[in-house]
Amino acid sequence: MPGSDELLRGVGSLDDALGVALADTVRGTGASIGGLYLIEEAEPVLRLVALCGLPVAFTAPWQRLPLTAPVPVADAVRDDVLVCVGSQDEMARRYPRAAAVLPYPFALAAAPLSGVRRCWGGVVLMWPAAHPRIATARERGDITASARRMARLLDDASRPPTLPDQPRVVPVDAAHHPVQTGLAAADYLERLPEGALGLDLEGRITFATATAARLLGRRADRLLGTRPWQSLSWLDDPVHEDHYRTAVVSRAPVSFTALRPPDRWLTFHLYPDTSGISVRVVPGAEQTEPPSPPAAARPSAAAPTGRLYQLVHLAAALTETVTVRDLVSLIAHQILPAFGAQGLVLSAAEAGRLKITGHHGYPADVMERLDALSLDTDLTPAGQVLASGAPAFFADPAEMAGTYPRAPQISGKQAWAFLPLIISGRPVGCCILSYDHPHTFTADERAVLTSLSGLIAQALDRARLYDAQQRLVHELQRALLPRALPHLPGLDVAARYLPAGHADVGGDFFDVLRLDDTTAAAVIGDVEGHSIAAAALMGQVRTAIHAHATAGAAPGEVLARTNRLLADLDSELLVSCLYAHLDLAHHRVALASAGHVPPLLRPAHATAGVLDVEPGPLLGIDTGATYPVTTAPLPPGTTLALYTDGLVELPGTDTTRTTSDLAGHLNAGDGHDLERLIDRLVHHTTHTGQHADDVTVLLLRTSHPDGGPA
Repeated sequence: MPGSDELLRGVGSLDDALGVALADTVRGTGASIGGLYLIEEAEPVLRLVALCGLPVAFTAPWQRLPLTAPVPVADAVRDDVLVCVGSQDEMARRYPRAAAVLPYPFALAAAPLSGVRRCWGGVVLMWPAAHPRIATARERGDITASARRMARLLDDASRPPTLPDQPRVVPVDAAHHPVQTGLAAADYLERLPEGALGLDLEGRITFATATAARLLGRRADRLLGTRPWQSLSWLDDPVHEDHYRTAVVSRAPVSFTALRPPDRWLTFHLYPDTSGISVRVVPGAEQTEPPSPPAAARPSAAAPTGRLYQLVHLAAALTETVTVRDLVSLIAHQILPAFGAQGLVLSAAEAGRLKITGHHGYPADVMERLDALSLDTDLTPAGQVLASGAPAFFADPAEMAGTYPRAPQISGKQAWAFLPLIISGRPVGCCILSYDHPHTFTADERAVLTSLSGLIAQALDRARLYDAQQRLVHELQRALLPRALPHLPGLDVAARYLPAGHADVGGDFFDVLRLDDTTAAAVIGDVEGHSIAAAALMGQVRTAIHAHATAGAAPGEVLARTNRLLADLDSELLVSCLYAHLDLAHHRVALASAGHVPPLLRPAHATAGVLDVEPGPLLGIDTGATYPVTTAPLPPGTTLALYTDGLVELPGTDTTRTTSDLAGHLNAGDGHDLERLIDRLVHHTTHTGQHADDVTVLLLRTSHPDGGPA
């Protein structure tokens, strides 16, 4: 593969260069399908921008993915690792949502596009089912190297790449092969007793012999350029379309039988490769599978297979939304594009009114006019659909104006789907999808949207309950943590608390106490678990430490007395704690630790490192425990970093190495701006902002009492 500069010069634009690089990666790794995702910073989400070896229609559920989505490429980008899935069984175990939408045999790999200063996105590669389940070290190295080359293209570009609404389809072959028109080949095919068809990867017929046309009952010129299930009504069955999808994704031969009315069975053999699918049409029903029922026995308005898979994907995604914001984002970025809509209003029913909980594609002034409308308003049909429980669809403003003449004037939208959100007869709210242009709702769109409305109702009800619980938890957390840190001449202080990604209140605590004009105490700790009980114990421990410190107890005695208090409280929870007594007049610090992670110390003109504090046992283990005291110099310009284990104890990482990396970030940061420095420290371990445990950081920097430079 050429270097990034050479490739950019050769193709002209970054978008073209990325497309060429993706095609080179697909060919170089022997993959059959490739997709390139870039991070859309505003959300942040992953957007599919380039595609090889697969129709765009197949990718509807995957064109925009939250970085937190449970799919391989999001894991690869989020964790900066190569993710390999060797089989469909493994996909079902590790990524059940993805397996539900892609029920085909294939192998997959996803790699991050890790640049010099940032991760740009990820690349996904897929192989046929015959690919070995376990990738070799060389293959993994090739995939990773290809991803890095694409990342370098992005690093070296003069401006960021464009993010198209639809992914660009990139041919895998370097050049298009000419269509074979030799008469000898055509004569050979025409002499065979069976028919021959050629399909491209989009499913369109590109070649048909006269025998195939005769067997299918339609002239060849009427077949070319169409999809079989569109031009032949008796093949318009999700089962038959699914066979084509299986052939495209798995790149494995597929056979099936179908009845051409009134009584002629035909067998279709599909042979796919990277350029398309060759199809043999054989008279008679061979024993490939149980034949499909006659068309007359099937529902007349079956939804296309793609729509069914899309419904499965969206249903699975809705079950995983947690907050109302998550739900609004999912509807806006996955459900709206799936149905070609541009606007969303999500309302909750409260005290006879519709309170807007989220929206997309509307200006703020319109939302102000529509917020908190009465359920019997004549501005929108929302109240009526909630009362009746039946969705309402309006294809254009004229249809809407017949009953609600003022509705089109408010928003300027041209078509609407009003979906009532009802659970067990209880109205939850209303979801409105709107269109910038008139839109006729097909029967399968109405059916799928009606099905989705029940799932959206459950998701909204669950999300509102979660949000209410989160608000209570955060209010409790704020009440237990200090509202403001004291000001002390000669000492600058900054603190940050980041809760873990769950609804329970955390057990981290911190405090800074002004003891007199030249001394202060700093404490940080972590109560075991995440619960109301842990929060209550945290408040009691913090109060006890505050009382003993202000009474003049030495650092070791502060922890010893607090430890005995825990015994009196008869709590089963353990507590780690680090207490520091700062003597600003004599420039020294005395520390006592109850099993807490050691602090970091960065002298003014030296390298940061771990301060070796001799630890005592966790609070709550031994009522007679003593806590040794460690002293260290604290001259002006010194930064002392206290933190909880959530910052350094990460799944799959070595704590010693993570702590060493943390010290390096303390060295590299601007010691004069503690807020910026604390930003570097809390984000050095993960770029997504998601933590498995609470994270608390307390920074203390000594300075001259007059505030001058150290």
